[in-house]
Amino acid sequence: MYAHDIIIRPIVSEKSYEMMEQNRYTFEVHRDAKKEQIAAAIEEIFGVRVEKVNTMNVSGKPRRLRYNKGLSRSWKKAIITLKAGDTIDLYAGR
Repeated sequence: MYAHDIIIRPIVSEKSYEMMEQNRYTFEVHRDAKKEQIAAAIEEIFGVRVEKVNTMNVSGKPRRLRYNKGLSRSWKKAIITLKAGDTIDLYAGR
């Protein structure tokens, strides 16, 4: 897998934005990616040093459209802790 196939998108919410002050960044990642692959992909894409990777599988929530019941999609989330002095600018191209 290539680095851009592993890292799908950054997760920007109030909680993840507060964690950026502690040098922790949240990303949606490929479901089959392992922690070592995620760390290598972040280092390759952003040019930073990764200290720790925490992952979790987010289950789909129940949804309903009129009479049909279903689930929203399930996905995998990774919280990346960077070494002191490194930062990621998520809004660089905007």
